[in-house]
Amino acid sequence: MTAQTVVILGGGVGGLVAANELARRLPDAHRIVMVEKSGRHAFAPSFLWLMTGDRRPAQITRDLRTLVPRRVEVVEAEARSIDWANRRVEAEGRAVSYDHLVIALGAELAPEAIPGLTEAAHTFYTLDGAERLHGALRDFDGGTVAVVVSALPYKCPGAPHEAAMLVGDHFRRRGLRGKVDLHLFTPEPQAMPVAGPELGAAVSGMLEGRGIAFHPAHKLRAVHPEAREIVFEGKPAARYDLLVAIPPHRGPRLVREAGLTNEAGWVPVDRRTLATPRERVYAIGDVTAIPVPGRWKSDVPLMLPKAGVFAHEHARVVAQRITADITGTGARQEFCGDGYCMLEAGEDLAGFAFGNFFAEPSPEIRLQRVGRAWHLGKVLFEQWWLMPAGLRRQALELALKAGARAYGVRLAL
Repeated sequence: MTAQTVVILGGGVGGLVAANELARRLPDAHRIVMVEKSGRHAFAPSFLWLMTGDRRPAQITRDLRTLVPRRVEVVEAEARSIDWANRRVEAEGRAVSYDHLVIALGAELAPEAIPGLTEAAHTFYTLDGAERLHGALRDFDGGTVAVVVSALPYKCPGAPHEAAMLVGDHFRRRGLRGKVDLHLFTPEPQAMPVAGPELGAAVSGMLEGRGIAFHPAHKLRAVHPEAREIVFEGKPAARYDLLVAIPPHRGPRLVREAGLTNEAGWVPVDRRTLATPRERVYAIGDVTAIPVPGRWKSDVPLMLPKAGVFAHEHARVVAQRITADITGTGARQEFCGDGYCMLEAGEDLAGFAFGNFFAEPSPEIRLQRVGRAWHLGKVLFEQWWLMPAGLRRQALELALKAGARAYGVRLAL
């Protein structure tokens, strides 16, 4: 068997799972290389807790190399271009050749796409932004807080709703909730439209029950920082004292310049295999464009949400398929469209939404009753994710075996 090289672009959720799965599955003769511009990994789902002061940056960041096995080569550099003819990636002056390529570059944030947004808004979508927002929340003593989804699509469909509820809970704990007028604006026709009207109504009810005004169908056009005013298309402008924004997202420059993207700037892939039109090239996670059954407007198809749970499962499928291609063994897995989300609601409570996004005629998503168990589950997942690679597999096996014993199930790992 000829030794082959698998190159993974990106060290986020998808890239890390792909690297770990390939290291577990592939014989040692084969090479696994991860190209990532930052040597420090930040666990993005915990940015909401950093925002509220329930985490510190050191608690949710790790050296990237501790999260993958030693056999994975980490190239700390930004991938700049792909040479299709010679099957290699150019990364800040270094050429990395590949036999199989996994693109896991995620989405870029582009606040500059909305006039005035960069100057006026805080965000929890970056580590530094969440830390600065914590300071702003800590110093805020009353007034109007606007949480605004500035454009579609965006990462994690539940995050804006979680943010609004957690911000409200932050002020409740400080005894200021009665002094804060909290609003959530989104261009979507309902809360989390891809999940269907039933779940959307449930999430809207969660917001209403916490005194948060929800404003769907509000498409942001501009922000006037001096007047503290947000301007919408075809809707009255709104005033704010503190603005929290989910910035516009776009596909990474590399994939756009490599000719891999659709008109919107995302990478179309086979929804079952994650393969791109390029031979032995896959794309996973937020960088992809994957249609699902149904439409949220007559002319706008529903798309698979950009969320870590899908990047995670995409990576597992792709790692197994690459292993099967290289070794010639094993049935090739497919992505089935299942997904879930633990929706933080404040007061150490969370809901759990789950279902199949490939279901016909539209995704079938259900929301479990809000409770403390789902919040604890999210905390435990955070702790598991940030474990060194050598311990993570052991911890997962112990948890699965304990669960299997509790339910009287025999489990072979």
